[in-house]
Amino acid sequence: MDAQDALSAGDFEAAAARFSKVIKADPKCAEAYFGRAESSVGVPKIAPEEVMELYKKAVELDPKNPIYQSSYGAYLVEIGRFNEAEQAYMKAAELDPDNARYYYSEFAVEYVLRAPVVMEKFLDEKTRDMILRKGLKYLLKASGITEDEAKRLLTS
Repeated sequence: MDAQDALSAGDFEAAAARFSKVIKADPKCAEAYFGRAESSVGVPKIAPEEVMELYKKAVELDPKNPIYQSSYGAYLVEIGRFNEAEQAYMKAAELDPDNARYYYSEFAVEYVLRAPVVMEKFLDEKTRDMILRKGLKYLLKASGITEDEAKRLLTS
């Protein structure tokens, strides 16, 4: 079983170990860093900072890959690094304009769902509104609707 098979089978520790061997053999293999990052997400003992570095290395080695960017963005949302996540999703949209709406909508939905959980201690009405406003901004962008059009449509 190779690294990709182990990852597909959900054997994250084995996949991480196998991707590490590929990295050792070929330190310039972006796919191996990405695979190691993806498998490391499923291994609790691997620190978020280490996973972030793996994603960053994959992006550095293959900067034109929107999948690396959006997956990194999804991970950043999961660990509550929202500004960095937003940047990663926007980069994915820039790299893959034909699918930009999907990156915008994924960021919007994941942000609106995850941010209140991460910011629970500081979640007053103003913070909740800020979260919803940003999510709505990206949903509108994904839909190709301007803020003015949305206001007109919602108030007519």
